[in-house]
Amino acid sequence: MSNRMSIILKDAVGRNPLIRLKAPVDLSVGPQEHIAIIGPNGAGKTNLVAMLTGKNPLSQGGLTYDFGPDVPATAYGNVIQVTFEDNIGSVENPYYFQQRFNSQDRDESPYLRSLLPPGCLDSPLIDTFMMRPLLDKRIVLLSSGEMRRYHLFRYLIRNPRVLIVDNPYIGLDAPMREQLEQFFRQLVAMGNVTLVLVLSMLDRVPECVTHVVRVEGGCVMPKMTRSEYLSWWDAHGSKTFLNESLRSAIMKLPVKPVATLTGDGRESDEIISIRNLSLRLFEGKTLYNGLDWTVRRGEHWALQGRNGAGKSTLLSLICADHPAAYACDISLFGRRRGTGESIWEIKKHIGFVSPEFHRAYRQNRPAIDIVASGLHDSVGLYIRPSLEDREKCRFWMQVFGIAQLADRTFLSLSSGEQRLCLLARAFVKDPALLILDEPLHGLDTYRRDMVRDIIQTFCMRPDKTLIMVSHYADEFPRIIDHSLTL
Repeated sequence: MSNRMSIILKDAVGRNPLIRLKAPVDLSVGPQEHIAIIGPNGAGKTNLVAMLTGKNPLSQGGLTYDFGPDVPATAYGNVIQVTFEDNIGSVENPYYFQQRFNSQDRDESPYLRSLLPPGCLDSPLIDTFMMRPLLDKRIVLLSSGEMRRYHLFRYLIRNPRVLIVDNPYIGLDAPMREQLEQFFRQLVAMGNVTLVLVLSMLDRVPECVTHVVRVEGGCVMPKMTRSEYLSWWDAHGSKTFLNESLRSAIMKLPVKPVATLTGDGRESDEIISIRNLSLRLFEGKTLYNGLDWTVRRGEHWALQGRNGAGKSTLLSLICADHPAAYACDISLFGRRRGTGESIWEIKKHIGFVSPEFHRAYRQNRPAIDIVASGLHDSVGLYIRPSLEDREKCRFWMQVFGIAQLADRTFLSLSSGEQRLCLLARAFVKDPALLILDEPLHGLDTYRRDMVRDIIQTFCMRPDKTLIMVSHYADEFPRIIDHSLTL
């Protein structure tokens, strides 16, 4: 295959005004260039990619492709975009939970081998990218890193000239990130594919990247080399902290203690108590193998472990979203699970967010309604908020820096803006227990710093209990005082 390749945007303006960048775009991607498109949440990275792929046709300017002789000068078949979004249904549909947690469904899921196109097992890529050990795994048993390798392999065997990958590293543990980094290095070394990575972590540019394109405020900046960008970041990158007036306002919020009682009516400081937890999965496998775990009032826990260790499953058992939740010996706020409490009694003192919940939350209502739904733990808004409740929503949207998005519909927001909206939803009822599964997932560097500061400030208040999952040690707030590794 020829190494000749170029994509050129010249004075380009997108036709769709809803996703149009604020200034015409001039950008070229040449042979042997591997690009990182970098920018804050909502800056316009996705809109730029839509122009590069032709998904947003131009109203003026030009888009030209050159993939060499005898290769059609079109995006079709030559430019492939991978987003890693899971088709896991809606949080309003039991399928969301059944697909992720129901062991019977897992037993019936297909093996990876049966999903690959005929003839691909003879491709040299299958060994280059370590796919052969995965062939006899069921598709729903693949870890996050293995699923990424599967998606990338599935597209690479179609011999694209350009591979665009959206936020490839989020949600992966350190060994998996290194494995994916090695994957990209091998891909670049092969010389047949131009790699374009879309990144929100502004301070982390993979070594396989040769050039960086910054997108800020709806404008595309001139392309620079990786070393030039790193020098620029050293000079201009800075941490972002919570506004002092908002920090003070959070600290002054009234404390609403939640009573936790033992079975005989005595007061207890146990928020969560898990005893002898063993969860039988499939093919004779058992998860946790007799786990005992007690979380006390005011403790702040880091929950860690490799991809597939069972972190999200453990949190789903606590929140009663797992089908086996009522078969396990779990007490919440001093009350044994399955003693007559409703699901709403379980959730009313818990603020929760996770990547799976985010991907499955497809309500296209105004952002302020999404935040207000957290007051009643509903998906969608079915009770008209009072004026006081609206003020609470606006306060937390201001805290998370999205007050200006209150009237924008949820699905029109960028992924990072949606995550901030769901974080505000988790905090709006001032919960006694925060369960945050990778809360900084997909946020840019500035907003990661800010949200970590918000979590720190919120949990400095009396009797606030935290369980937080992250694969990055520097994402945990300083207030963390306990750790559980699965």
